[in-house]
Amino acid sequence: MSTFKEIRGTLIKSVSSDPANPVLGEMWYNSTTLSLKGYLTVAGTWASGTSMNIPRREGGGAGTQTSALVFAGAGPTPTKLSSSEEWNGSNWTGGGTMGTARYFLGNAGTQTAALGFAGYNGGNKFEVEEYNGSSWSEVNNIPYSVRDLTGFGIQTAAVAAGGYSGTAVIATTANYDGTNWTSGGNMATARSALAGSGTQTAGLVSAGSSPPRTTATEEYDGSSWTTGGTLGSERDNASMAGVQTASLIFGGTTPSSPTSSNLTEAYDGTSWTVQSTLGTAKRGLQKAGLSTSALAAGGTNTPTTFATTENFNTAVASKTFTTS
Repeated sequence: MSTFKEIRGTLIKSVSSDPANPVLGEMWYNSTTLSLKGYLTVAGTWASGTSMNIPRREGGGAGTQTSALVFAGAGPTPTKLSSSEEWNGSNWTGGGTMGTARYFLGNAGTQTAALGFAGYNGGNKFEVEEYNGSSWSEVNNIPYSVRDLTGFGIQTAAVAAGGYSGTAVIATTANYDGTNWTSGGNMATARSALAGSGTQTAGLVSAGSSPPRTTATEEYDGSSWTTGGTLGSERDNASMAGVQTASLIFGGTTPSSPTSSNLTEAYDGTSWTVQSTLGTAKRGLQKAGLSTSALAAGGTNTPTTFATTENFNTAVASKTFTTS
């Protein structure tokens, strides 16, 4: 068995008081309180943020927790939205208007370089649009019309995965290079209403409906898919933020919550673990950020479509392991 010194390169120090500025992973023995302590990441929690200007669900999301963009989606009125909103970590302001109103679309990118593709507007769409921080412009279409798909990556290196073709749930993957779309490897599990995160060469998808709803997770290397850890709860219409080895999935619809769920799980590249729940059960949330600092905006729990925002954050703190 490896010792702490072999793993960390140092012995556990005995000190009379806790260090003023510990580093992540550091451990020490406090001889005054007779306790073994460490400085580590603690469980994350969700907290309310400022609401969007427009309630929306099943739209696109891009960027980080403090610099995000949401776009398109469905609202109470009108049903199909083309508007976008920008988030600076505190407030929402209006962004550019898309050329094609739609929801159930794929998304990728950042606040100033976002990508929205495919979706639904009375029928499946194949239009693709790019955002430059102020306006949207139409670019080359995705080769097939599809809705209820997922997307991840950046504007010049994005992935479209899965979805519903209008006649069947598909396992299709397409890669975007900033100009053209090319075929990628098919997922092992065909699914729609799935969640995705990561980059074009290190992507992740999970959940969705085959049907039925699935717990299957798959990892993408830019050309092919391999099986990942099994999600703890089967769900569809959930949202995911993060990278392939550190992602957060939240909300959606599960068998035990036929309308909407507040369940949150985190992926570490191998397995999923349960996290703190959303403040409000929702599905179809717009998302941005990382597994340690995620943004969840809008969403729905029938019959309500929300404009509310929640932020997920983990923290580092001193933790007592043993006392005597």
